[in-house]
Amino acid sequence: MTDSADAPKSRKPRKRLHYGEGREALLKAAVRVVARGGLRRLTYRAVAEEAGVTHGLVIHHFGSRDALIEATLEHTIRTSLSTSALEPGTGKVADFAAGVPEMVTADPDLQAFQYELLLESRRRPELLPPLRELYDEYFDATQRELSRMLPAGADKGLARLVFAALDGLVLHQLVLGEPEVTVAALDELRSLLRKLDANGD
Repeated sequence: MTDSADAPKSRKPRKRLHYGEGREALLKAAVRVVARGGLRRLTYRAVAEEAGVTHGLVIHHFGSRDALIEATLEHTIRTSLSTSALEPGTGKVADFAAGVPEMVTADPDLQAFQYELLLESRRRPELLPPLRELYDEYFDATQRELSRMLPAGADKGLARLVFAALDGLVLHQLVLGEPEVTVAALDELRSLLRKLDANGD
């Protein structure tokens, strides 16, 4: 991975990270770098400066740019799953995806990172396998929670449809703002799910 003019111009003071927090700080820094400047801005030096550490620490934790990208993608999906209430495990329609609007408002860079990688995978097909694998976690979580909610269960097609609706709402809120529109749309989605629940169909 080369360091060039892509690196941020302003240098942040370096700080000492305590044991165990260095990797997490670098993942969060990588998210912010890509969210602001796209994947082409992701260099060891840019991530290190964003985190306020030396670029040797990035090399130590990840070894390669591809490893950094994959680890950051895993981090964003893990964080999104835990904060969005995509799979609360209650089987209650009212709880499904309850945290989505707040998730986007609280950390838009996290979502922007994933969309940046999705678009970049059209130009760099080598990014697609880890994206497919990790997005399968979203699809599986959606299917499991729908199966808890619906008497007839949920097949992959329904899970993909529902997740596509959620993904679209996240993208719209990320770009257009208006979390209240997301809330209203989620209410409509839950209303449809309640009808499926009532019909057992």
